[in-house]
Amino acid sequence: MRILGYMSGTSLDGVDAAILETDGVSIASFGAAILVPFEAEKRQTLIDATEDALRWDGVGPRPASFAAAEHVVLDTHLRAARMAMSEDGGRIDLVGFHGQTVLHRPERRLTVQLGDAGALATELGVPVVADLRQADLAAGGQGAPLVPIYHQALADRIGMRRPAAFLNIGGVANLSWFGMDGEIVAFDTGPGNGMIDLLLQSRGAGRYDEDGRLAAAGRVDQAVLDQLLAAPFFDRTGPKSLDRYDFSLATVDALSIENAAATLTAFTVEAVRIAATSLPSPPTEWIICGGGRHNPTLMRHFGARVGPWRSADDCGFRGDFVEAEAMAYLAARSTKGMPLTFPGTTGVPYPTTGGRTYLPNTLS
Repeated sequence: MRILGYMSGTSLDGVDAAILETDGVSIASFGAAILVPFEAEKRQTLIDATEDALRWDGVGPRPASFAAAEHVVLDTHLRAARMAMSEDGGRIDLVGFHGQTVLHRPERRLTVQLGDAGALATELGVPVVADLRQADLAAGGQGAPLVPIYHQALADRIGMRRPAAFLNIGGVANLSWFGMDGEIVAFDTGPGNGMIDLLLQSRGAGRYDEDGRLAAAGRVDQAVLDQLLAAPFFDRTGPKSLDRYDFSLATVDALSIENAAATLTAFTVEAVRIAATSLPSPPTEWIICGGGRHNPTLMRHFGARVGPWRSADDCGFRGDFVEAEAMAYLAARSTKGMPLTFPGTTGVPYPTTGGRTYLPNTLS
């Protein structure tokens, strides 16, 4: 099947769309992949909905701002699909739709991704698989991370020597570790780019630390870093997951923007280093995907504090689109009732399938 996968997740950059030919086990080929950025006004609509979601916290009626945000999500995903299909030169058989995450509270079996999968299916004329986290949460899992089974397929494609690890550095960072006997361990390690992005946005300094320049110009405040690393999250072993907003920026309020960026960049790396110590054995290599690999300051610290790494691009993959591809891969597995999550990836008691298929509305 040729499947279009989407990922916007907690990111407010835009929608990643990628076409993958797969049966949910192996990867036959990679199709078109594009990013459709959110325009400033639409990004603000999503920010408003996210802020309302944090105040709401799942109690009482859903915020009114969700409706406007869902319109933005639908419009942007439709444009991304049409552009990807046009570039790919053909139709697609299925869509894997993640939606825009505005709240994640796994301890309460609550996760909220905005988006109208039924309208998307009708507009595109193909079935859409969505609601990929809910079955895992209902069964007692964390609902995240979802991508480890796809990371494993990529590792198999290039014959990675085990034990090995993939690390995705997005708004939140998550790792997938693969052992010699097929064992998979996965969990969120801590903040990825999210806190750094929020720092710059809160101080009117742009949307992200381009090329890690602010962090490179700053100094890590060890006392503040120690305070961040003292959070109870780091006392727990995986499986575990995070919301992008689980750590407060107030910790770095007293620091200059350069020192705050340096400290938060170190925080991302130290969180991965701590996570690595809990793995069954050290990875022989790390493959890095997600936006964080574009930050040379962050990756320089990673090499010094965690270990050797390769960019996903150096392995022949599309490092900016791995999560979008994963949604396509999971959609294929969902339609066949194959497991998406596992005890070692989300803490679910048994391998669990998931997702709901929305069919196009054929009524005229």
